[in-house]
Amino acid sequence: MKDDFPDTFRNISRKAGLQIWTINNMKMVSVPTKAFGNFFEGDCYIVLNVGTKQSNKGAAQSIDVHYWIGNSSSQDEQGAAAIYVTQLDEYLGGSPVQYREVQGYESPQFRSYFKSGIIYKTGGVSSGFTHVDTNSYNILRLMHVKGKKHVTAKEVEVSWNSFNNGDIFLLDTGKLIVQWNGPQSNRTEKLKAVLLAQDIRDRERGGRAQIGVVEGSNERESPELMKIMTTVLGEKPNKLKDAIPDEKHDQMQTNILAQFQENIVHCSLCLFYWIQDCFIVDHKGSSVMVWKGKRASKVERQEAMNRALVSGYIKAKNYPPSTGVEVMSEGGESAMFKHLFKSWTEKGQTKGLGSTHTVGKIAKVDQVKFDVMELHAHPELAAQQRMVDDASGDVTVWRIENLELVEVDPKTLGQFYGGDCYLVLYTYLRSNQKQYILYMWQGRHATQDEIAACAYQAVTVDSKYNGAPVQVRVVMGKEPRHFLAIFKGKFIIFEGGTGRAGAANPESSTRLFQVRGTNEMNTKATEVPARASSLNSNDVFLLKTDRVCYLWYGKGCSGDERVMAKTTSDVLFRQDKQVVMEGQEPANFWVALGGKSSYASDKRLQKEELIHSPRLFECSNQTGRFRMTEVYDFAQSDLDEDDVMLLDTWEEVRLFLWIGKHANKSETTDAWKSAQEYLRSHPAGRDPDTPIISIKQGNEPPTFTGWFDAWDPLKWKVSLIADLSNSPNRAW
Repeated sequence: MKDDFPDTFRNISRKAGLQIWTINNMKMVSVPTKAFGNFFEGDCYIVLNVGTKQSNKGAAQSIDVHYWIGNSSSQDEQGAAAIYVTQLDEYLGGSPVQYREVQGYESPQFRSYFKSGIIYKTGGVSSGFTHVDTNSYNILRLMHVKGKKHVTAKEVEVSWNSFNNGDIFLLDTGKLIVQWNGPQSNRTEKLKAVLLAQDIRDRERGGRAQIGVVEGSNERESPELMKIMTTVLGEKPNKLKDAIPDEKHDQMQTNILAQFQENIVHCSLCLFYWIQDCFIVDHKGSSVMVWKGKRASKVERQEAMNRALVSGYIKAKNYPPSTGVEVMSEGGESAMFKHLFKSWTEKGQTKGLGSTHTVGKIAKVDQVKFDVMELHAHPELAAQQRMVDDASGDVTVWRIENLELVEVDPKTLGQFYGGDCYLVLYTYLRSNQKQYILYMWQGRHATQDEIAACAYQAVTVDSKYNGAPVQVRVVMGKEPRHFLAIFKGKFIIFEGGTGRAGAANPESSTRLFQVRGTNEMNTKATEVPARASSLNSNDVFLLKTDRVCYLWYGKGCSGDERVMAKTTSDVLFRQDKQVVMEGQEPANFWVALGGKSSYASDKRLQKEELIHSPRLFECSNQTGRFRMTEVYDFAQSDLDEDDVMLLDTWEEVRLFLWIGKHANKSETTDAWKSAQEYLRSHPAGRDPDTPIISIKQGNEPPTFTGWFDAWDPLKWKVSLIADLSNSPNRAW
């Protein structure tokens, strides 16, 4: 079977990493590693990336195949590339996800492979150009650098006519690379351009070229470099072209917020039956995905990419030729494909009805044992457990009263009322340094004025501690694990009323509380309607009447749950306690609940464990309008000091908002709004009350850093940009 494939395939490695080929005389020719990221506009390329992905069975291999089309490539080369990709898919067992990439419109995933940027080079193989030019100094070219997150550099005419005031240009003379920063370019673009210049020096010149930087707004401080530029380019004109808006470049990045607003339920995602067990999933033209079922024939699978493009679908829909196309096989679906569906089940995954976060049906929190020292030694564990420590730190709680902060009596610590808002400041030590978490708890029945005052007072407390606290918005009933743990099993939610001194709360002779939890770290009691339909066979309930407090034990509850319910009952009620087993209730028990009726009595169904990887988004308005752009294969280096970043960890419903030290106020405000809109419009039906956690640069807790490989806490201590601005003549 393997003999039916091209000889080139025999050298393909299955190890993790990147492999690239170009199409030369209709054949696949390997591109040397030192030339990765360089693409001739007259050629087509095939890019194979082997990586890992998380599944319900742990880490698994992922394979992605991209074929890249240069703007000047021929139809024959494009056709040959498509055929090779199809053959490569078959050779690798049909598991790869295939992508069609067009120059200038590459997908974020494709761009993520080239951290230093992509360089578009003029010409191609047919013009006699070659990728093997390492250590050659016989070079003269000018590159126009664009992009802030994923950089591209296009070779342009070596003339001042190519320059403008808003972008960055690299003049490459072989032994010297001069970086000219437009007066209106920003600090992040400058840093990215330096990294690109360093990459060219190291890979193409063997590290033997120098790099110099000229600030276009202050050229007089770089006389030697400017002399070289004028020698090559001629005298600089008095006025350069105005800055070119980044609109075109930004269109290449999919606006994830706009995508999510087109919800699959409202038919903006169109699903078409195609050929035997193959489907086209059309995401409103932002991308076209082809899904190949296992029952599809070999010929049908081979024609999947071709039919999506050539058979007229894209043309019939009047989509641009640059429209992204993904082709995947059953069982090898991409993460983005899975995110488009409200539910997605992997083979071998535990199934169930899931859990709904409503009063009377509270999500089960599993008991997890851990060592607090392990959390700090291994931040990835802290991220998975959502615990920064063992909750033994100091706690201060304030209630919002008359729009001001009033400290809560320590005797009632842990008792929260649905008609109030609270601020909870938690202080703990990490490496002998004080760390802070500021929880903003919003009662379901609190007024808008109180909610607004809670947010305002949070800013005041945050300022008092010099911006160090990690801020967490908590909606009543959606309390994160660590929040529960700090109250040591005595966290109680009263449905209505207020905890204010002297307030007249509506009294009821009968109150019912549902208790969930197995230890002090995960227990809470929530008031539910005092009627029989609120009961659940899997839990413990406390029923308070005028004369007695019943501890009702459902058949599915555990011994640990009973112990914690007894602790809670001692906090809530002074009356005599009477244990009632399900099925052995006295008549007065049902009378207090208004009569016996049906309630949830099925065996506990395991929660469906959705398999989704964490996702990172950049939130920026530096182009003049607010955008959210996804960052693939993210690392700590992708956290942009000029912007706000959104990290969606999915597994425990929560979002992190990371605020860079140079992010402007408008970006921060818009990011909060967009995070909420992200949840509301997510096609997977995310809970709009998901906690949103605000973190400032330099104060990241392990629950955040654990999602990043090799987190460096000293990364931002020294700023390379400061060096650039202070030493415009500096060469590397």
